[in-house]
Amino acid sequence: MDWYLYIVVIIAGFVAGYINTLAGSGSLVTLPLLIFLGLPPTVANGTNRVAILLQCAVAVGKFKSEKQLDIKNALILSIPAIFGAVIGAQIAADLNETIMRQTIGILMVIMLAVILIRPKRWLEGRNDISESKPSWLRIIVFFGIGLYGGFIQAGVGIFLLSGLVLGAGYNLVRANAAKNLIVLCFTVFALAVFIYNDQVDWKIGLILAIGNMLGAWVAAKMAVKRGAGFVRWILIAVIIISALMLLGAEGYIQNIFN
Repeated sequence: MDWYLYIVVIIAGFVAGYINTLAGSGSLVTLPLLIFLGLPPTVANGTNRVAILLQCAVAVGKFKSEKQLDIKNALILSIPAIFGAVIGAQIAADLNETIMRQTIGILMVIMLAVILIRPKRWLEGRNDISESKPSWLRIIVFFGIGLYGGFIQAGVGIFLLSGLVLGAGYNLVRANAAKNLIVLCFTVFALAVFIYNDQVDWKIGLILAIGNMLGAWVAAKMAVKRGAGFVRWILIAVIIISALMLLGAEGYIQNIFN
């Protein structure tokens, strides 16, 4: 790999780490790049988890130092997510990818509507829910999110934020802190599956992780400093772009200009 591509990988990692820490879908930046660099899709998927793991470790440390992390509840919710992630990471890639991408895109559009219609819920949270014991419904929801996260990382942060805000009662800053701890926990197990199947390029993964970790540190610092309102607008922008990409908008745009 040419030397300048290492710089490109680090920059892409920074962008992904920043987006992942504040919202999600940063892997929509890194996965296409890794495949462009010649990695098979399965290896790109596994290699990306190395950067995600280290990125989340940095973000968790920063949120913890700023006293924004509810460690106990986040660890409880990470348990069903871990079981889901292990199963998801082992799912055969014979699912219809087009249908899956379109379904995720539609779900993101629905979440965008919820964020726009009920902004107060995302900005303030609800202590009566966040301080209660997780219900069976909440456990099932986080198992499903972990299942998806184990299968393909892209977009899992947005679904986690929705579960943590709407289901667990956090505001967006505390939800991001908990989200990063949950992703950290289940990524350990998902990555182990990819390692077992020899689907990790450690050299590229660790180079990518440099950017991811830097992006995560900057994003966590900005989230705490600027508050839930700032994070909400980042989330709205990321959801719009991610939904358009997943629904194939870039293909329609290319057809218009061709």
